Amino acid sequence: MTTSPAIEIAGLTKSYGDSTVLGGVDLTVPAGTVLALLGSNGAGKTTTVRILCTLLRADGGTATVNGYDVATQPAQVRGSISLTGQFAAVDELLTGRENLVLVAQLRHLPDPGRTADDLLARFDLTDAAGRRVSTWSGGMRRRLDIAMSLIGEPPVLFLDEPTTGLDPQSRLEVWATVRELAGRGTTVLLTTQYLDEAEHLADRIAVLHQGRIIAEGSLAELRQLLPPATVEYVEKQPSLEDVFLAIVGGDQQEGTQR
Repeated sequence: MTTSPAIEIAGLTKSYGDSTVLGGVDLTVPAGTVLALLGSNGAGKTTTVRILCTLLRADGGTATVNGYDVATQPAQVRGSISLTGQFAAVDELLTGRENLVLVAQLRHLPDPGRTADDLLARFDLTDAAGRRVSTWSGGMRRRLDIAMSLIGEPPVLFLDEPTTGLDPQSRLEVWATVRELAGRGTTVLLTTQYLDEAEHLADRIAVLHQGRIIAEGSLAELRQLLPPATVEYVEKQPSLEDVFLAIVGGDQQEGTQR
């Protein structure tokens, strides 16, 4: 049995005046996978995501999300997706539980309180549920933001640079969350400028450069594009991340107790 792609893009174009942002993007994202879309500033990553989320109309080409055309079936696309931007869109005057209940009510779910409690447990936020979000760490707020995005169980999740501005431990918390989502079958399209993030999280990686996808595949496939490595014996030094986590104890969950 063949499963249809969660996201399929063909010949997508977008320009602003004489400036071409997307010059014919082609990309397929299989259902239940994590795809990292890499590119420098101005490469067109956010423009691509905005088109796929029906927030922006393309000039040409086609794109489908969960089988729905973004141009002709925008309502069905919006019902199939959730978008988490670069900064956590949470109400810091409310508690964590109140944020989740509010979104569940807006989505007209039958039991908003139970939905909130289930997500708090799933994202290891139950102990902080009754505190105002303004007292939470950056990693906890980002996990809450992602939890809010999952209310209604959308099959496709867009994460636009989700770890921008986070400290190393908070980044690891978000990475664990993305892995957990992928394990449950959620399709994730992740834009990032952090190459280590793509390396740790993505099943497949696409490189967007000057408005086009210039390379796409698994990390192993992309490595084959380079000449064979020269074998040298060198002393391996710990990375700064290794040093930092050793100094602070490496407790990824420490932030949840604050």
